[in-house]
Formats: sequence, structure tokens, C-alpha cells
Amino acid sequence: MLAVALGLSGSTFHIYGQDKVAESLKALRTRADQDDAKAQFDLGLMYNDGQGVRQDYEEAARWYRKAGDQGVAKAQFYLGFMYYIGRGVKQDYAEAARWYRKAADQGEAEGQFNLGNMYLFGQGVKQDYTEAARWMRKAADQGEAEAQSLLGAMYEDGHGVPRDYTEAARWSRKAAGQGVAAAQYNLGIMYNNGQGVAQDHAESARWYRKAADQGLATAQFSLGIMYEDGEGVTQDYAEAARWYRKAADQGLAWAQTNLGAMYDHGKGVTQDHAEATRWYRKAAQVLAEEQFNLGVTYDNGEGVTQDYAEAVRWYERAAYNGLAEAQFNLGFMYDNGEGVTQDYAEAVRWYRKAADQGLAAAQFNLGLMYYNGQGVTQDYVQAHMWLNIAASRAPVDYQKRYADSRESVARKMTAQQIAEAQRRAREWKQKTITK
Repeated sequence: MLAVALGLSGSTFHIYGQDKVAESLKALRTRADQDDAKAQFDLGLMYNDGQGVRQDYEEAARWYRKAGDQGVAKAQFYLGFMYYIGRGVKQDYAEAARWYRKAADQGEAEGQFNLGNMYLFGQGVKQDYTEAARWMRKAADQGEAEAQSLLGAMYEDGHGVPRDYTEAARWSRKAAGQGVAAAQYNLGIMYNNGQGVAQDHAESARWYRKAADQGLATAQFSLGIMYEDGEGVTQDYAEAARWYRKAADQGLAWAQTNLGAMYDHGKGVTQDHAEATRWYRKAAQVLAEEQFNLGVTYDNGEGVTQDYAEAVRWYERAAYNGLAEAQFNLGFMYDNGEGVTQDYAEAVRWYRKAADQGLAAAQFNLGLMYYNGQGVTQDYVQAHMWLNIAASRAPVDYQKRYADSRESVARKMTAQQIAEAQRRAREWKQKTITK
């Protein structure tokens, strides 16, 4: 859920004719100096926008404060925003919240929305979702579109209000009807999942498209998925690729991944493994899965020159990001000396990380390392333990192989050692269940 504070939308105060500027400004300043609140506010607008005077944010803030002290709600809101962004005053969230509250208490919708945001993110006030929702509702009831959008999201997430998909859809629809892209996208999700509305993929696609046409990357990506899968629209790989590209060009990693896959398989675009790799590389900057995929690409030489060292580099990135498959592959590279100097101890380290995450292949290889005494002291109990765990978690095609290896180790063990290995395996499994 993303929120943005509403800013200054420009004044409605204008001075026409250069020959009138000095005269109008003098008269306005005279009234402002006489504590005319409207004149003070208008003078603040002039300095804020640079209308008839040199733009001066500090002077704008000074006049907004004077008008705000006299209860002009819009001036209070504007001064709050200046404190929020540090324009003309030192940035101060607490002071921003204080001025927003003054405006909000007078029913100023933008002040209510921005105060809700402050509570939502804990800026200048203690984070309080209930209070955030309360202020969002006040603004939403006045037709403030961004507040309606956020209130819908809060009902969807159950933040500050009980989770209620029907209410979420109702508020999202109000905001979507006013053109808020985030609300249009959220409404598309709700139609896609049948949350708060009857499931309707065509309606989902329609709302995704509205948000996508406004440039919302997540909506462009979601619309691309619908074209790829033929849900709510006629299946069209070329159109899927087109929407993926729009989102990918904005840096959305999942879209970059899917566009790479389109090039990989020649769906909607001419098959081009090199282009696929280019998009995978972009996605890999943020996605561990794609860092891993890029490692596999270099490992196998698909669309690029086979390069084990480059494969290791990408496996390592994904491994440090916690991806078990990457940890296993990195262990394998160290185990076999591919792209790195062979180092059994390092292989064991990475196998263990993946094994602890439950990857059967890593558990099997770690068992073999203990059996052979490679990178660790030879230990049949540890070997049996890991091979036993691997056999219990392996895909069907590998279960017999893993079980046979376990039995091979067992033949070299005493009954007492086997019992200890089995105890350790049970203990490990129990720990993973309770995590």
C-alpha cells in the first residue's frame, strides 16, 4: 500500500496587467499588515508561486503562518506541507502534522488526508492505523480521491479497520472513477481474485488497462499476464510482450523477467536468447530468482558464451540473498572447481545453507561430503542423518537413489551410530516444523 502526501496545487490568486502589479501588491500588503487573514493568505500564495513578486518560499511560509494563526484552513494546510517537504522552513514532520491537524479539524479535506498519511507512516506522530483510517474516511467522505483509494487499500489489508473486501471494492471504485491509477489497479486485482466483487477477468482487464494507460507499471505487468494467459482478453503473446516491455522499461523486475522469458521462448517476439539474457540481467539487480537464472544461463551457455566464473558471480549474489537453489549451485561450483578454485570446505558451507532451508539435493550432497570426508571430518553419523533427511524430502525420481546411498553408509555403521543418526534426523525435522 503506497501513499503520497498531497502538495500545493497552485493558487487561484492572479494579478492581471503589469501596470497593475505594483498597485495591487501594495494594496494587498497593506491589508495583510492590518491582519486581514485573506490578504495574508493571498500574499503567501503570490510568494509561493512567484506571481507578481520574486518567488520566495520563506516569505510564503511567513504569510501562511500569519493567515494560519488566524484560522485560515488552506493556509494551515499549505504551511503543513512546507514543513513536510522542508520548503521555506526546516523540514519538521511533527510541525507538519500539527498544522495539518489544524486544517483537518476545520474540515479541510487535503489536511485530513495528509494527516491520515502521517499516522499511516508514523511521521511526526506515533504510527496508528486506526487514527489513519479515521482521517482518511473524513477526507474520503468529502470526495478526496487519493483518500478514497487509500481507505480502500486499508480495508483490503485490514489496517486500522477490519478487513472487508466489499468495503475495499466500494472505496476503490469511487477513487478509480476519479481516475486514481492505484485504485484502478487495486479494483482490477479484486475482480481478478473475486474479492469483494464477483470474479470477472474481463472487468479485471478493463481496470488494469485504465491504470496501465496512465503508466502504472504494476498494472502494465498484470495486463501483460492476462494477455499471455488469455484471461479476460483474447490470448495474444505480442500484446503481452508489449505490456511487459512498458513495465520493464520502468524498471519493474517481474516484468523484465517475463519479457526475458518471452524472448527465451519466442512468444510474441522473435526468439533471441541474448535479448532474454539482457532482460534477465536487468531483473537480476533486484530479484534473487533472476540472479539465479542468470547464473544458470552462464553456466549452461544459453544465449551467451558459457562462462563458469560469471555463473558463480550471479549464483553468489542470489545465494547471499538467501535463495536455496543458488546456494546449492554455488556449493556445487566449489565442489567441482568450476569458475572458482576447488574448495570443499566452501562447498560444504553453501550446501549446508541450502540444506538448512530444506533443499533435498543440498542435503544429499552434504551427506556425501560427510561420508567422503571432503571439507569436513569424515562422520558417518552426520552423513546418514543428512542422507536420511534428503531421502524423506526428495522428488519421487530421486528417492531410491538417496535411500540407497543412505543404506550404503549404514552398512559401515554400528546399530548405536544408526540410532543416533536417526535421532538427529528426527530432531532436525522437528525443528523445521516448529520454525
